[in-house]
Amino acid sequence: MNTDLSIFHLIKEASFVVQFVMLLLAAASLASWTFIFSKRKELSHAIEITDEFEGEFWSGVALADLYRKLSAKDFEPEGIEKIFLAGYKEFSRMRQTGTVVDPMVQVESAQRAMRIELSRELDRLDQHLPFLATVGSISPYIGLFGTVWGIMNSFMSLSTVKQATLAQVAPGIAEALIATAIGLFAAIPAVIAYNRFSSRLDSLTGRYELFVEEFVVLLQRQAHSK
Repeated sequence: MNTDLSIFHLIKEASFVVQFVMLLLAAASLASWTFIFSKRKELSHAIEITDEFEGEFWSGVALADLYRKLSAKDFEPEGIEKIFLAGYKEFSRMRQTGTVVDPMVQVESAQRAMRIELSRELDRLDQHLPFLATVGSISPYIGLFGTVWGIMNSFMSLSTVKQATLAQVAPGIAEALIATAIGLFAAIPAVIAYNRFSSRLDSLTGRYELFVEEFVVLLQRQAHSK
């Protein structure tokens, strides 16, 4: 008698626990792929915005003109633009107060405003990365649990058989191993994406922090020039 060892048949005939493990891993894989595509687009856009802004910022344009241009945009500023706007807005507010404010206090206030906006931007860009890390780390173990459970049930079902054959053992072991395969299928892309996105985020964070320091130097010069 021929035994159907197709993947779909094995999944259909698997025990409830193994099927639940497979379903859980499939859902985790689907969610991680959704986050992978959205995060890739989000980080690429943030890098593009940063490249465009830095090119304009270092082109020699007046800071006040750049501030007015970004403030008048029809759409919401993003990424490094928001950091610049937060810093220059606070710097201008401190200079326009009725009381005389020490130049260093003006600059420090602007720097704090930029640091706050920087933290918010990094928190936004970091969203979903912990989920990818979790999927990458625990999916193989969940799949292994399904495999162990399936193999255990397979051998338990043979306890009532006087003479076990390969045809009787193979389907149970095969359906159990599918759980491990699905776990690896969910984990490998998640780990690769997490490492890739973490590297790009670290690079972008460095650029943001470097811009804040460079902008602070420019504000110091402007604060002491008047």
